[in-house]
Amino acid sequence: MLYKRNRKQLLSKITYVFVLIIITAGCASNLSQKIKTEIPESPSQSWIPGPGMEKQKDIIQPAPDIPPEFLKKKNKWSLIDLIDLALRNNPQTRATWYAARSAAAQYGSQQGNYYPDVTFDFSALKSQGSAVAGRFNYSQVSYTPALSLNFLIYDFGGRESAIEEYRQGLLSANWTHNAMVQNVMLQVETAYYNYLYAKALAQALEVSVQQAQTNFDAAEQRHKAGLATIADVLQAKTALSQAQLSLDTVKGQIMTMRGALANSVGLPADVEYDIEEALPEDIPVDKVGLQVTQLIEKAKEKRPDLASSRAQFFKSEAHVKTVKAKGLPAITAGGNVSRIYYDNNPVRTNNYQATLLFRVPIFTGFSQTYDEMQARADADNKKAQLASMESSVVLQVWTDYYNLKTAEQTVKTSKDLLNSAQQSYDVALGRYKAGVGSILDLLSAQNSLVNARASSVQARADWFLSITQLAHDIGWLGLESTLSGNTGAVSEQKGGK
Repeated sequence: MLYKRNRKQLLSKITYVFVLIIITAGCASNLSQKIKTEIPESPSQSWIPGPGMEKQKDIIQPAPDIPPEFLKKKNKWSLIDLIDLALRNNPQTRATWYAARSAAAQYGSQQGNYYPDVTFDFSALKSQGSAVAGRFNYSQVSYTPALSLNFLIYDFGGRESAIEEYRQGLLSANWTHNAMVQNVMLQVETAYYNYLYAKALAQALEVSVQQAQTNFDAAEQRHKAGLATIADVLQAKTALSQAQLSLDTVKGQIMTMRGALANSVGLPADVEYDIEEALPEDIPVDKVGLQVTQLIEKAKEKRPDLASSRAQFFKSEAHVKTVKAKGLPAITAGGNVSRIYYDNNPVRTNNYQATLLFRVPIFTGFSQTYDEMQARADADNKKAQLASMESSVVLQVWTDYYNLKTAEQTVKTSKDLLNSAQQSYDVALGRYKAGVGSILDLLSAQNSLVNARASSVQARADWFLSITQLAHDIGWLGLESTLSGNTGAVSEQKGGK
């Protein structure tokens, strides 16, 4: 009998193991099949989503924010309008703004350590049992509301330094947002002046096409009069075609620059708009009100990314104090009050408890020592990063300043070059019409004039790009502030923009 029972138990165990093996094999087969659907079948094939695999849905982006007054003057947007639109629509500024809001919430949350922690608990308990070897049975239901309080009295500055950490983190987030605002403005200004450059270059090339047409007409008239060969006509025609080709190429670049400007603003490239300004002819060269050393000092004072790095350093210094405070004593107070209500029983039980805790860390497995070493090393790292950024800011401002000086001199030289090239072309055209000059002299003078016009446009655009970059690297927002060295007046003029 005992043998049959053991045999049945053995068979049941074998059956259990066999079933377990089948289930495991099935799971392995399903896992292998799942892996095959999640990766390409071979290195030479592309991955194809298997059945049931959901495609990632596109994140719905908000529609561009274009105020109605801007839509009414869509062909007369100014640089200030474009910057305003960019700050409304650029996702990068939204991201840094939300990061600043998050840092503000963390700072506010950390300040809660100045207040006591109060908790309300409510519990219901039903118990049933017996006593005296089961002679008596009982059943009881009780309800217990409880109010507890905990408060940190003193921890040798740990609480204050932790709050200072988050305050510096908030300052860093705010400065980072300011830096992103200035970066977006620089992107818009760069795209704006590139667009103005392309339009100005097209206007210059249109004049060149007209002059090439004049040269071609003069060559035809001389050929008809028997004063020039057909070679003169063909050379003038070739020069006209080259001028027209250059104009057509730049017109295509205008549309490209226009789309890039719209993209920098946060608008679709095909949006209908245009700008009202043209690239100025008169450049206020030699008007920068400060020397390079003064501009460097202003950059150290006003650069938001440098201020953010400074705040990160102060945050790391506060973290050092926070970590050190964890190894020091702390005094906390607590209290608890509760009342127990029994079901079907008028008896009420009141409980009170108050504690004063003095905690002294004695040994933490050397982790406290290493935590302090890590915090100190992190602070030194932030200090080194701050010094490196200050050095980079000095180099940027120094480079921008002398790039601007070069651009100023280029504007002056290109203006003189344009005047002399225009005079040379006028003389060559007059000589050719009078029959005392050759077509080669005329076309050479025309080519020099075309190059001089292009150089003049490029020089003026480079000056605006240089001073815009300088203003950004100093931490100023306006062109006028860079010229005069006065930031207050500009901030009043721009207002919220």
